[in-house]
Amino acid sequence: MAKQNIDVLKHIFVPKHVLLTKEETIELLEKYKIGLIDLPKILNTDPAVFAVGGKEGDVLKILRKSHTTLEEIEYYRYVTKEKTT
Repeated sequence: MAKQNIDVLKHIFVPKHVLLTKEETIELLEKYKIGLIDLPKILNTDPAVFAVGGKEGDVLKILRKSHTTLEEIEYYRYVTKEKTT
């Protein structure tokens, strides 16, 4: 049986992941007056990171639907190879 390629980003439970450019990352950090280490982490081995072409040091914007307002809420994650605790 041949191995199937599955697009994890099309799964119903996976929110939209967007890889930020370096310029967008700088704007984000300046807007909130934070550093990369202040962002929550996501492992570079996460299937969604792989699917958007992310690598260590990148920042992802994750768009989740709010259950209360039905709007998309933005979350940001810093791609790292270190395990989070």
